[in-house]
Amino acid sequence: MTPTEIARVTDYLRRTFDNNQIAIDAPKRKGHPIEMRVGDEFVGVVHRDEDEGEVSYSLNIVILEEDLPPAP
Repeated sequence: MTPTEIARVTDYLRRTFDNNQIAIDAPKRKGHPIEMRVGDEFVGVVHRDEDEGEVSYSLNIVILEEDLPPAP
């Protein structure tokens, strides 16, 4: 993703979830995942897909079992 795409997707997610703490970090090296955070907390990975000239972005949110509250 280009810096412009990252900025646009970040803006979209902030508006959609009404949360200005959402941030998308450019990968440190080419080919590495594009990570999304809320504040300092890693939340998931953003993927860019281009098919027949149409571009879309998907967000894969990761929830670790250890972060969940205890089962009732």
